[in-house]
Amino acid sequence: MKKKYMLLVMLLILSVLISACSNYKFKAATEYEVQSFHVTDHRGEEVSLETFKGKPWLAMFIFTNCTTICSPMTYNMTEIQNKLIERGVEDYNIVAFSVDPATDSPEVLANYLSRYDVPDESKWHLVTGYDQKFIEQFALNSFKSLVKMPENSDQVLHQSTFFLVDEKGIAVKNYSGYSEQEEGVSYDTIAIDMETLIEERLQQ
Repeated sequence: MKKKYMLLVMLLILSVLISACSNYKFKAATEYEVQSFHVTDHRGEEVSLETFKGKPWLAMFIFTNCTTICSPMTYNMTEIQNKLIERGVEDYNIVAFSVDPATDSPEVLANYLSRYDVPDESKWHLVTGYDQKFIEQFALNSFKSLVKMPENSDQVLHQSTFFLVDEKGIAVKNYSGYSEQEEGVSYDTIAIDMETLIEERLQQ
C-alpha cells in the first residue's frame, strides 16, 4: 500500500513538471525601454533602434582600449553565439556600444572584432558615432547602466552586463557578461532565453 502511495505521488509530481515544461514562457526580469539612437557600426553603416526592431538582440558596452573586462566580455559573447548556432537560432543581432567613441572609429572597432573567432560576424554591430555625453546618458536611461569617463584615466568605467532586448526595443533581461567565479557566464541560459523570445514572437 505504501509503495502504491509513493508511486502515485511520484507520478503526480512528474505530471506537474511535464506540464510546467510544456507551458514554459519567457519571464522578463526588467522592463527598460531602449531610447532612440542613430549610430555607425564597424562596417561604416548607419544603424538605429528601428534597424534592430522586429527581432531580439543582445547588447553590451565595451571599448577597444580596455585593459580589463572588455576582452573577456567579447569572447563570452562569441561563446553565446556558438550556443545560438548549436540551437539553430538565426533571427537576432548582437550590438556592442563603444563607451569610448572618441577613440573607437568604425575602423578601430572592425580591427578589434577581427581579433576574435566570431562564428557569424554578420549578426554583430559594434557601434560608435556619438559623443561621450550621449553614451553615458544613453546607458543610464536605456539600460540603467553606469558609463563614466574618469578625468585622469583612459579606462572608461562601465558595467560588465549583457542585456537581452526584445523585438519591440525593450530590455527584458540582463546577465553577467564577465565572471571570475568557477561557474562563469551562463551561455546556455542566455541562448535559451533568446530562442524562447523568438519562438513566442512567431506564435503571436
